[in-house]
Amino acid sequence: MDSFHYSLADGIARVRFARPETLNSLTFKVYCDLTDLFYRLRFEDDVKVILLEGNGRGFCSGGDVHEIIGELLKRDVKGLLEFTRMSGELIVNMRQIEKPIVAAVNGIAAGAGAVIALASDFRIFANEAKIAFLFQKVGLTAADMGAVFLLPKVVGLARATELLMLGDTIAADQAERIGLANNVVPLEQLEEASLALAERLAKSASLALGLTKRLINNEWNMDIASAIEQEATAQALMMQTRDHKEFHDAFANKRTPKFEGR
Repeated sequence: MDSFHYSLADGIARVRFARPETLNSLTFKVYCDLTDLFYRLRFEDDVKVILLEGNGRGFCSGGDVHEIIGELLKRDVKGLLEFTRMSGELIVNMRQIEKPIVAAVNGIAAGAGAVIALASDFRIFANEAKIAFLFQKVGLTAADMGAVFLLPKVVGLARATELLMLGDTIAADQAERIGLANNVVPLEQLEEASLALAERLAKSASLALGLTKRLINNEWNMDIASAIEQEATAQALMMQTRDHKEFHDAFANKRTPKFEGR
């Protein structure tokens, strides 16, 4: 079975998990295929936005109990480290791709599935959706795949500590309240809402969006003077782009700009 369904139209790459019978649990192959995909999409100019979608009743329930967890119990430290580094590489590739990622969370996002949603740039939840960083409930540290790095930056240190140490399942409305969900919609409207956001992003100045994402990543650990200097340099470069000139021409001629990412 394929790891995911893939399609591309109008600048939007749709990536849909393909194991609904297991709530889209992850196998070694799914991990590897997703990691490779997010790396490859960096270089595909036709792709402006990635829409990551669940399938069936779930978004992604994390590592498959039989195909991953059971197998990992047979490995030595070297083999385990190979796996944990590989799973972390997926999140690195998601953060380093200079294109927005929209996660359409239709159902449960748990464990590694929660981190995949977290690593996306936007998260649209269905009313029924839930998210849980439940690593400690299976006897593991929540410091997995970058969760301890990313979550405090999204919801703040105190709330992140609560979510990571207790492992509670968070409903969609609470996820929106703490800033983990950008929007919550009825399930039947999830595809429409997430596609509308993806389409809006696809029509934006993609070069500017990519640089914004790069600077969001870079400035997490900078002092303010270094961050402002980096932004000054980046903005001076952007002022020379065709997209910026296109905005000015469109404004002067009272028309909608057509950005080309150049």
